[in-house]
Amino acid sequence: MIAPDVAGIAEKLGAAADAATAIPQLAAETGLDVDTAYAVQAALLQRRLDAGQRLVGLKMGLTSRAKMAQVGVDEVIWGRLTDAMRVPDGGVVDPAAYIHPRVEPEVAFLLDRLPEPGEPVGDFANAVRAVAPAIELIDSRYADFRFSLPDVIADNTSAAAFVIGPWSPVPAGLDNLGVLLEVDGRVAQVGSTAAILGDPRRALDEGIRLAGRHGVRLESGWVFLAGAATAAVPLRPGAHVRAVVEKLGTASLRASL
Repeated sequence: MIAPDVAGIAEKLGAAADAATAIPQLAAETGLDVDTAYAVQAALLQRRLDAGQRLVGLKMGLTSRAKMAQVGVDEVIWGRLTDAMRVPDGGVVDPAAYIHPRVEPEVAFLLDRLPEPGEPVGDFANAVRAVAPAIELIDSRYADFRFSLPDVIADNTSAAAFVIGPWSPVPAGLDNLGVLLEVDGRVAQVGSTAAILGDPRRALDEGIRLAGRHGVRLESGWVFLAGAATAAVPLRPGAHVRAVVEKLGTASLRASL
């Protein structure tokens, strides 16, 4: 079998994002497997770095059963975040710049040092400088928001943009905080941080382990998005979106008309 064209697949995905135009799934046609999909993701990142962007962190995907069911896959995955993807808290995004944007509430960590894999939870606050409520805007580059596991990994786990609310010290517990996703002042999703692998701190451990398999080591000062606490909601023009996380506060964005 001919090896998948990593650079060619990355270019197709990057061009689809640039033009906000969906493309067919690629894995079945190209023979893409999970390991090669992460190689495509790295090539996609390099495309962004070549355009002047900076790598500022990592994100987890499919850390909740709700998200796994929503997209039809069943394995935790990780992706990359660049500075160009960050939207100020309360900032405005243009839905027309995306293919089929969706939003979801998350918990974000600001790393002070690299935690060791399997580090006791009690030492967590020594590794994480701060924690914040967050919103991730996801936007699969595939038609109908449908994909296989290798497809979504290659597509940088559907990452498109993110908002981080005010940073605060890490509270004593993060494992069962109430989470709301509000759209135009109405509750659209209700969840708990327990949906994020039972405890968002476990997502960081998973991220370190999984990224390490591909030679990626988290760095001090990076942002880490632990994963969604609820299913994602489509972002409509003109919508005001707010994520509320108990003890942590809120993060918000607005979609232009």
